[in-house]
Amino acid sequence: MDEQQQLVVMQLIMAGGNAKGAAVEAIRAAKAGDFTQAETKLKEADQFLAEAHQAQTGMLTAEASGQHQPVSLLMVHGQDHVMTAITFRDLAGEIVALHEQIASR
Repeated sequence: MDEQQQLVVMQLIMAGGNAKGAAVEAIRAAKAGDFTQAETKLKEADQFLAEAHQAQTGMLTAEASGQHQPVSLLMVHGQDHVMTAITFRDLAGEIVALHEQIASR
């Protein structure tokens, strides 16, 4: 794995971690009844996931153009961070919506 590929992996790990962290903050804000903050944090999570998607797209584009992208344990770890963050973000959106629904009763 060359230096550029390591940079991409680190971008995946950081963006995934930041997205998950923002989603956790959204849930906490919703639990506290601050739905404006919860929505802000969900949007922040989406922005971090978009960054991860851009990094993934770069790798896929390189692979499609014939530049072999080696798969390492570190790459798998980075992809795992992103997939976990995507799932967590989706669930956080549902949890925030449930808190909003309960609060409106």
